[in-house]
Amino acid sequence: MRMAVCGAVVAASLYLTAAARADIYLYRDADGVFRAHIPTAMPTSYDSLIREIAERNNVEYALVKAVIKAESDFDRLAVSPKGALGLMQLMPKTAAAHQVRNVFLPRDNIEGGCRHLRMLLDRYEGNLTLAIAAYNAGTQRVEEAGGVPPIQETREYVVRVLRYRVAYLRETTGVFEVRR
Repeated sequence: MRMAVCGAVVAASLYLTAAARADIYLYRDADGVFRAHIPTAMPTSYDSLIREIAERNNVEYALVKAVIKAESDFDRLAVSPKGALGLMQLMPKTAAAHQVRNVFLPRDNIEGGCRHLRMLLDRYEGNLTLAIAAYNAGTQRVEEAGGVPPIQETREYVVRVLRYRVAYLRETTGVFEVRR
């Protein structure tokens, strides 16, 4: 039974790893232990702006940067097929709710995205997994599911954002283990 559970965990990890666009690599070390290689954090031209706005909104810098990486890969002009816009891929209704004037201006977009993340973190009492899932799928789907919705895209998104967050925490603080 224990081997079956371990096998299922490894299979799920491999699947989610592959789904994360090969940004995270899973390998077996010399002792046969599976380990994840987390991507190296790279500085961007938006780092100081992200830090400033994240601090003002009391949202962790590493989380905001991870969401931007996952959402737009730092492309301020990104437009998704579903209509999400800018660095933090704000939907028009979300942008309007957070008084974003121009979704393609990095300051406005990051401000709106940070306000939205703060709202979600408050709603889910600091639960990062639920806040990230709601950022992707919406609060209604998270509440209907009683947790992370059974949507493949959302599950992969949560894993990807959390992995990027670890990389950005390492970049800024030297932390190597992070609670979820």
